Amino acid sequence: MKPLTRVLAGLLAALVVAASAAPARAEHEVFYRYTLVGFVKDARGKPVAGRTIEVIRDKTGFSYLAESDAQGFFVVVVRLGDESAGERLTLKAGAVRAGVVARFDPANHADERGTRVDVEGGRVVERAAWFRSTLARLVGPPQR
Repeated sequence: MKPLTRVLAGLLAALVVAASAAPARAEHEVFYRYTLVGFVKDARGKPVAGRTIEVIRDKTGFSYLAESDAQGFFVVVVRLGDESAGERLTLKAGAVRAGVVARFDPANHADERGTRVDVEGGRVVERAAWFRSTLARLVGPPQR
């Protein structure tokens, strides 16, 4: 085979491989994340700023960190894929610990996945029904 023919054959082969490759999925897509939002308050209901929030995937031990702001608000984004529906997470805020189950429909790739978890004094209160409205106040209404 002539050198030019060899080069063209190589380029053609590379083009065929590149064209047939599946598109890479971006980890920022909704189906790769589970978001926990909430507020940290002391026993009197006052916001606690600067509190470290840790969410641990019980299955892997991997942890994700955040810190509450001046209003006590925090956001923790955990990397969970479709296969992680029902996975147990542990939320830690200071001495307070609580279990949270990642509940979502793995077939739904349009809506944000997550829950609202408030730390009030020495207890954790999950308010899953408030997740979407809390997230909308943070980032605005969903774009479709």
